[in-house]
Amino acid sequence: MIELAPGLLHHPGYLDAGAQGALAAGLAAILREAPPFTPTMPRTGKPFSVRMTNCGPLGWVSDRAGYRYQATHPETGRPWPAMPDAVTRAWADLASCPAEPEACLVNLYAPGTRMGLHQDRDEDEFAAPVLSLSLGATALFRYGGLTRGAPTRSVRLDSGDALVMAGPSRLIFHGVDRILSPDLLAPMPALPEAVPAGGRLNLTLRRVSAIRRA
Repeated sequence: MIELAPGLLHHPGYLDAGAQGALAAGLAAILREAPPFTPTMPRTGKPFSVRMTNCGPLGWVSDRAGYRYQATHPETGRPWPAMPDAVTRAWADLASCPAEPEACLVNLYAPGTRMGLHQDRDEDEFAAPVLSLSLGATALFRYGGLTRGAPTRSVRLDSGDALVMAGPSRLIFHGVDRILSPDLLAPMPALPEAVPAGGRLNLTLRRVSAIRRA
């Protein structure tokens, strides 16, 4: 484990090759049940460059009405599929949180796509961490501070890596600068057909509702 900043914990190679393959297979079934959709920006309706879907009790969506969590797919109207066991195990291993995750956002990155700096703050519970898992091509992940103008640094997130944003880093600005060309010598899981060739899957686990405390 590498502490990139207080509360920002990088776990290189958390998922080995076998675990990556099993998770990719599970995600293929999820993507069939909850097909990827293209969210749009609030007010402007500008489409995101990244397609996405969700699994778990709640899913994150964005459209002209705003950012929010909801229990159903915005296009099919069906409930989101359950999270794979590997995802909930990762939360139990790495999150140090007494409550279960309620949402797992699945982002599909094509080569050339990126995600601008943003905060994860649509949740009611900021004491719970945000946990991400990477599959496929390497991403150049950029992270900063609690304000958009704070200095930033970058780190490579390879297939199988996990990243935890907790404590002082729970609300940091972060994003993806670019998707790097795959290393043909590195082990790579067979990603679902919905993921463009040379692309990446990123799973982001979050606790949405407030945790009941004694």
